[in-house]
Amino acid sequence: MLDKITPVILCGGSGTRLWPRSRAARPKPFLPLLGDQSLFEEALVRCQGQHFDKPLVVTGAAHVQLVEDALFRAGRDAEVIVEPCPRGTAAAVALAAVRLPDSAILLVCPSDHHIGRRDVFIQASGEAATLAEQGWLVCLGIDPAAAETRFGYIQRGEALDGVGFRVRQFVEKPDKETAETYLTSGDFAWNAGIFCFRAGDYLAELEKYRPDMTAAVRSAAELGQKKDFCFHPSAAIYSAIRAESLDYALMENTDRAATVMAEMAWSDIGDWQTLKRMREQDANGNSVRGSGNVIDCRNVLIDSDGPKVHAIGLDNVIIVVDGDDVLISSTAGSMRIGELGKDADK
Repeated sequence: MLDKITPVILCGGSGTRLWPRSRAARPKPFLPLLGDQSLFEEALVRCQGQHFDKPLVVTGAAHVQLVEDALFRAGRDAEVIVEPCPRGTAAAVALAAVRLPDSAILLVCPSDHHIGRRDVFIQASGEAATLAEQGWLVCLGIDPAAAETRFGYIQRGEALDGVGFRVRQFVEKPDKETAETYLTSGDFAWNAGIFCFRAGDYLAELEKYRPDMTAAVRSAAELGQKKDFCFHPSAAIYSAIRAESLDYALMENTDRAATVMAEMAWSDIGDWQTLKRMREQDANGNSVRGSGNVIDCRNVLIDSDGPKVHAIGLDNVIIVVDGDDVLISSTAGSMRIGELGKDADK
């Protein structure tokens, strides 16, 4: 029988491609983009029940209060690990791993994704945990719907116990032509950024490929302090770590990588175009949230937190009002919104 799975929920970032709604002070995980709950609250609710243990949340100091408020609304208890500064997902997950027994099964979940089918997520998590108990480092894969260049890709190898596949290779954000070949090959999947492994296996593999990072995380944790429900690693030691993602630091190097496919209606909600497709639209592809109206418009998104926004005769336009900031962008130009977000938060 499987041990319970410990969710490790990574909660930070700035989500600049959804500016001005998403900002450094209140980034995408804490926004109710598709319903009444924030994406972080969705993740908390998704990772509860008989299969799951109490979650660990890894966040930055600037977001501790937002995390605490969301935990209260969701009625969840959690330990919160507070990063002194962002150092990438490899170190963040290592912080969680050293706080748990080596045998603990971790399910690493971004807090800013949407999953429409919780039942499939639960099933895939259980399958991933089965492989994790055998020493595999598992990532959840998504059948690619398009030649997307914003996602990493996983090439599937031979089947493992009928529940997953050995990973032949990881490819991080290929160009369009390469992504097209992956789409037609049939053996590549999108990397959903959700990982499952035993804490001890993760640390042992990370030590092989990033020994300095692993040693620094252990030292930072040993010299850390617990205050209320938060654990604070040593800032001096942790800040010296070179930032790197889990994908680059470990998954592209290890020979213990596996994947489980999960058709769970997943989306990273990475930009306004993606969000519009997920919201209710009229017959002309328009989506209005907040106060506003459209006349003779096609493929227009309006998202306002107060002022009424009225549009006439527009095609392929995004209009977002957040406080004193107003964004107007063509759909084609919306992929550059992140540039505005980075500048605005300086």
